[in-house]
Amino acid sequence: MPRPDLFERLARAHAQCARQDLLRRVRTIEQVDGPRISVNGRALLNFASNDYLGLAQHPALREALSTAAARRGVGATAAHLLGGHRDEHDALEQKLARWTGRERALLFSTGYMANLGVLGALLQTGDVCVQDKLNHACLLDGARLSGAELRRYRHADVASAKQQLELRPGAAAMLASDGVFSMDGDIAPLTALAALCKTQRATLMVDDAHGVGVLGANGAGAGAELGQDDVPILMATLGKALGVAGAFVAGSAALIDGLVQFARTYIYTTALPPALAAAASAAVDIARDDHERRARLRLRIAQFRAGAAAQGITLLPSASAIQPVLIGASDVALAAARQLETAGFYVPAIRPPTVPAGKARLRVTLSAAHEESDVAGLLDALALSVPRPRGTA
Repeated sequence: MPRPDLFERLARAHAQCARQDLLRRVRTIEQVDGPRISVNGRALLNFASNDYLGLAQHPALREALSTAAARRGVGATAAHLLGGHRDEHDALEQKLARWTGRERALLFSTGYMANLGVLGALLQTGDVCVQDKLNHACLLDGARLSGAELRRYRHADVASAKQQLELRPGAAAMLASDGVFSMDGDIAPLTALAALCKTQRATLMVDDAHGVGVLGANGAGAGAELGQDDVPILMATLGKALGVAGAFVAGSAALIDGLVQFARTYIYTTALPPALAAAASAAVDIARDDHERRARLRLRIAQFRAGAAAQGITLLPSASAIQPVLIGASDVALAAARQLETAGFYVPAIRPPTVPAGKARLRVTLSAAHEESDVAGLLDALALSVPRPRGTA
């Protein structure tokens, strides 16, 4: 029997996605001016960005980046352990540790690499990793690659998580959860999960990519009220609310020392460009101290949710900047996204396999950079684009 051809198999999978209208496509953004972008020469209001605080084009970040680039050049030229670690990296790691209330922090090139590195360094065959069913793909991949048994619990259901942990009472265990879930926008029950981990002697890891900068009194994230003893492993990205790129893991000195030795995605990759680290450091200062930006974002969230309710538009129960408009069928979600784009709004449809079958949606993301009139315009356009339940005006 001949071996299967890998490219033919890939082509068949691609053709199947095309038949189901599930093909992803790359859109080139030609110009960016805060929440206003240009696609194919058409000006659009962007409601798909994770730039929650509007920092990606902030003058202080631009100046920090250009000053560091003039001093250091562009690339770090080597891995952290081989001469790529610069003053800018060290200063950022110290600042991130202080901000999140941890002893130490460690930079990674991306959030995906951070999660793969942590799970690969801590878990091994025979261990168990219990995860929320709606966790980000990189947490799931990290558990699978580690060799540990991956067990998943019902979304945000602490009793279900307890059941999964109790199935492997003698195994070393990690419980991993998003802080803010990227497709639903809701916040994990972190206080209850932390208490569960203490009773079960499991280690809690939180991926707070969408919470850091946005939630908490000083932007320290979804679990800002929880300390290092409650959340011993905290991961967050620098490319969302902070508007830059990269990621970090924060925790005890023992955790960070261990990751430096055993996290392969830290050891075997070139360090983040030092100029980006300098820009991220400037972003942390603003995110930590500029409470007015978070207040503006909260106003936009409240405005959007109240307006959607008045229009009879179905939203998922989210208090975060991620506000999914549940549609259901993929073709209907695509049609709504196209109609919104015609009206001048960029809100891509999210379809399977990113979300479960029958739960396609428009993922609206709000920013402190949006004006009240921007959100009002989107609500009017949604009222014309989104099908509503029968009996709704």
